[in-house]
Amino acid sequence: MTVSTRQKLKALAQARRGVIVPGAFNAMSARVVEDLGFEAIYVTGAGVTNMWFALPDQGFMGLHEIADHTARIRDAVQLPLLVDADTGFGNALNVYHTVRTLERAGADAIQLEDQVAPKRCGHFSGKAVIAADEAVSKIKAAVDARRDADTLIMARTDACASQGFEAAIERAARFAEAGADILFVEAVTTPEQIRALPQRLPTPQLMNMVIGGKTPITDADELASLGYGFVLYANAALQGAVAGMQRALRFLQQHKRVDEDPQLVAPFSERQRLVGKPGWDALEKRYT
Repeated sequence: MTVSTRQKLKALAQARRGVIVPGAFNAMSARVVEDLGFEAIYVTGAGVTNMWFALPDQGFMGLHEIADHTARIRDAVQLPLLVDADTGFGNALNVYHTVRTLERAGADAIQLEDQVAPKRCGHFSGKAVIAADEAVSKIKAAVDARRDADTLIMARTDACASQGFEAAIERAARFAEAGADILFVEAVTTPEQIRALPQRLPTPQLMNMVIGGKTPITDADELASLGYGFVLYANAALQGAVAGMQRALRFLQQHKRVDEDPQLVAPFSERQRLVGKPGWDALEKRYT
């Protein structure tokens, strides 16, 4: 029997071995993640907002944008996809529609958070969360909406910043009771909190490592030993891409030329390999 990407993702969550999940902001970045041998991909809302709109992660992305990116990435790679759906783009009914839409687009896990709309990056200041009962209702709607029982619902809480660590744990526990398959307590600020979460919450969890953010960067092996299912680096590829573009363009600006230096730019042949040109060449011969 063929194992689906959703079943693979569920098995990864239950194994609790700290699987590193890089973020992708388009199909090409997803292809690079897959090519390097990672086991799952996170379709990042912040990345889509930053790289497609050149805007900060403050609720500018809509359902259409993340569904379109999910479908394109699903077509480009075979790995399980965890998809960032922000707050679900409205109330519980909107969440229901969001889950149906993203499931159809190819999401294997759909992440929903409890921020007041418009949401903002979990590592920005000034966040606020909706009432706990409303947040629970939205998770229940998400669970009810999925057509495939193997589609995972990942429930994120941002309550730690405004209501404290204990309130965040209480919310996460209620999300699990409502049927969430993976829990995501965002923007914890101390090693002690990182260690406590797997002890306090039995449901598989994701820990978010934001480079330059509020959570102390912790080795994935250590997080695996604590019992985390996933270690998210949502925007490592994005930050690396920006740094690479700046480096290559500064070189061009200074030297008035760029040669095929693999320390500076991906070789032409590597670019064609990643976009599958040999396969398209073979198809062209087949149909000509």
